Amino acid sequence: MRPADIEALVVPGRPALRGNLLLTAVKRPDLKANATHSALRRVSLGGGETAWTHGPRDSAPAISPDGRWVAFLRAGDGKGADGSPQLHVMPTGGGDARRLTSLHLGAGEPVWAPDSRRIAFTARVPEPGRYGTPDAGGETPEPAAEAPRHITRMDYRLDDVGFVRDRMQRLFIVDTADTQEPGEPEPLTGAGFDAAHPVWTPDGTRVVFTAPPDWGAAESDVRDICAIPAEGGAPEVVVRCEGYSERPVFGPDGTLFYFGQSFEEHHEAAPTGLYAATPEFGAGPVKARRLTDAETVDCESAAGPPAPRENDVVVAVRNRGAVELRAVAIDTADAPLADLAVVHADRSAVRSFTLDGAVLVAVIATPSTAGEVVLLGDGEPQVLTGYSQPLRDRGIRPMIELETTAPDGYPVHGWLVLPEGEGPHPVLRVVHGGPFTQQEWAVFDEAQVYASAGYAVVVGNPRGSAGYGQAHGHAITHALGTVDVDDVLALLDKALERPDLDASRVGIMGGSYGGFMTSWLAAHHGARFKAAWSERAVNAWDSMLGSSDIGYFFVDAYIGSSPEEQRKRSPLTYAAQVEIPFAVVHSEQDWRCPLEQAERMFVALRRAGAPAEMLLFPGEGHELSRTGRPRHRVQRFDAVLEWWSRHL
Repeated sequence: MRPADIEALVVPGRPALRGNLLLTAVKRPDLKANATHSALRRVSLGGGETAWTHGPRDSAPAISPDGRWVAFLRAGDGKGADGSPQLHVMPTGGGDARRLTSLHLGAGEPVWAPDSRRIAFTARVPEPGRYGTPDAGGETPEPAAEAPRHITRMDYRLDDVGFVRDRMQRLFIVDTADTQEPGEPEPLTGAGFDAAHPVWTPDGTRVVFTAPPDWGAAESDVRDICAIPAEGGAPEVVVRCEGYSERPVFGPDGTLFYFGQSFEEHHEAAPTGLYAATPEFGAGPVKARRLTDAETVDCESAAGPPAPRENDVVVAVRNRGAVELRAVAIDTADAPLADLAVVHADRSAVRSFTLDGAVLVAVIATPSTAGEVVLLGDGEPQVLTGYSQPLRDRGIRPMIELETTAPDGYPVHGWLVLPEGEGPHPVLRVVHGGPFTQQEWAVFDEAQVYASAGYAVVVGNPRGSAGYGQAHGHAITHALGTVDVDDVLALLDKALERPDLDASRVGIMGGSYGGFMTSWLAAHHGARFKAAWSERAVNAWDSMLGSSDIGYFFVDAYIGSSPEEQRKRSPLTYAAQVEIPFAVVHSEQDWRCPLEQAERMFVALRRAGAPAEMLLFPGEGHELSRTGRPRHRVQRFDAVLEWWSRHL
């Protein structure tokens, strides 16, 4: 796989299924347009697929309960409402799509009511005079001429989104029978808080959604389950949550299931569990019960909401680099992973899934595929699509599993991606971000590009990662740069036992938390590496506390509030110890690990005499390597390969 081959990374989105109609939005980077192309495809349950729409930016298909209509989002090429994703609807039997909204910042994913007529969704609504909207005097100021923002709280911005308090996310309902020109419907919720994850009650009289406590009166990552009458009225809290909640859904008997986290023990690295509650509308909030064990079960909410069946609920679960589908009995409590029936478990990662009656369809990535639509049943899984064939044609190197132990005897798990040829090959130790996420049994474009260029790539899940139990994730709380370092190096040592790897030519690299680890290792174990590539890194916890969109709670959770401890755990403190060539790589619009993290580190390295260079990407945020502009992603790959060609 070469850098420009990111165009072959064709990835289907969460499927929509009703009867024999199966739709998915298929995305691919388009280098010529320097954008991501997305169109809806119809997938046959017998295999094969055809075009449903042609894009260029169609997404989020949802089929009405009666099977007659498809709602989806379509973004145009203009500015404002014309360029933002707007809600459209079209008949499943064929015909033109009809636009339902004209919201300046676009609409969110559609959610059908049981009557197959109304659709709920959320959308950000800008204050007058901001983001290209007219002010009170009827003028539309340019961004630089907007009125100053008066900020009174810490949760005022979000990476990859921007400022949020002046464009809160509100709940809407549209009636598809309304034949008027598309416009801006009246929001159901107020402008003081973000509403998210809407779902209809089974009788269609209310919409349930998530919202912060006390309707956003103060900063909080807790999200309660709330409801509001579909005809409008006062919202109410129906489930009081003990942490973050998301993706509520109703089961056949009216039980409400949702994913949630408890912040009682740890604000970060909190495993996601499945919860159940029976709302009593108009009678005050109820408390939910946790169905899954907090130590062994960590649900992957990004794969989709819980899927209730008659006696159980299907959920995606992270487990040792895999994302599996498991069934949770509805009458269980704190069930450990071993007690959850296996629906699908393999050396693979379920990206998304959907259930219609007894038919279960998932998008599954494997070590040789970026994601295929798969029909799951009692027999062997049936792969329905061939989206990854162009990627396979370019050459995919296999993942070799590695298992070893750290100096304290703790087990360490990871993988090696080998280039072609006999070697000995130069080696790249690539550390993932998070830290509470996991390297997966799936195609990793970075490892494939580096391996194709001749490098052996070592990846893995040190302590602090997800997928190995709660204790594993919590092991580095107030201890970054300790046992996680041991695990990162232990896995590298295991790989270097192979005679086809060159222990004298090893590089260290990573982004975000992986960038922190790169900076830390370059200072404390620099003799082991020829050079370092530290990207979108946390280098100084003291300034991260105030400059990051999440710093005001993330730093306390992982490092603590002591300035002395923050300095002790900051790679910047040890910059003078770095002697190897060091690349500081960052995006100018990164609000998660802000640009000052790179600038401070670069200056400290240069002042200390280290051979440091800095590479800055304009117009990009923290997610550059994953969802940045396609040309920037290719330019980044080219820069990575040029750096390692010089130093390895």
